[in-house]
Amino acid sequence: MKKNLTLTILVIVCLIFPLVVRSDYYQHLAIIALIWVIIGSSWNLLAGYTGQVSFGHAMFFGVGAYTAGIIATKLGISPWWGMMFGGIAAMLVGLFVGWVCFRLRGPYFALATLAGGEIFRLIATNWESLTDGMVGILIIQSFRSKLPYYYIVLLLAFACVYAIYRIMKSKWGYYFVSIREDQDASESLGINTVLYKNVSLLVSSFFTGMAGAFYMNYMAFIDPEVVFSLHYISIMAILVGIVGGVGTIMGPAVGAIIMVGVQETFRSSFFGLAPSWISQGHAMAFGLLVVFVIMFLANGVVGDWSKIKRYVFRIKPSSVS
Repeated sequence: MKKNLTLTILVIVCLIFPLVVRSDYYQHLAIIALIWVIIGSSWNLLAGYTGQVSFGHAMFFGVGAYTAGIIATKLGISPWWGMMFGGIAAMLVGLFVGWVCFRLRGPYFALATLAGGEIFRLIATNWESLTDGMVGILIIQSFRSKLPYYYIVLLLAFACVYAIYRIMKSKWGYYFVSIREDQDASESLGINTVLYKNVSLLVSSFFTGMAGAFYMNYMAFIDPEVVFSLHYISIMAILVGIVGGVGTIMGPAVGAIIMVGVQETFRSSFFGLAPSWISQGHAMAFGLLVVFVIMFLANGVVGDWSKIKRYVFRIKPSSVS
């Protein structure tokens, strides 16, 4: 009952937020945070629940973004069609990546995805006839107000989190966790580990591609250095999961809010209250935050919430008599 009440309050707050907070600046931050909820949740499904750590989620994000942009500029079709086609294109890339990379395990898989992201960045940079290279793709925004963009990405974020929740409550979810815990033992029980790792990757790549396609529509401009960025997309996705809580449903959402908040606080020099050189310190802040989480909150904010309540809010865990 308490869980349902909390969820209901959260949904209501998300729905009325842009109606109460009319500032374009804060609405923009909320939209960016929701994009990271999608990316972080998608990465968490593959890495947190299935145990396949990816350093190349930028390739799925970038493929989704470029699919939407190319549809608009080369075919003259509304880039909103790219919302679906971007996810499908990212899934096709994920299918190929899984076919090649799931022959590898552990750090070898992670390095293979890292290489894949860089390959796609170079393709987007050099295939100028299709992607316009470093010039990038520019389109006209569909809406002047941020309100439609907010509700569209909110719907996508809800759909992503709910889909992952339902998957993890299903037979697939048990297979994913068993692969994460011991792949050899899973195979000995008759689980087709390659198949279910690919299923996890396809769902993850689909939602990440959708996030990329939305980013194209919202920002109206992309180039290879932005959407295929290792540090801005792939590493940020990992940080969102680690800070919020790997292997938890709501962890990436909490991590997205924290990471976007920290980034914007430093970028704005503490909203103009600190010297301007502080704006260059967000990378150091990210590093210190991750070190703190690893040392004191190994399961992330959501995973160690009971510990936070016990030590910060002085709330003792309820005992069962």
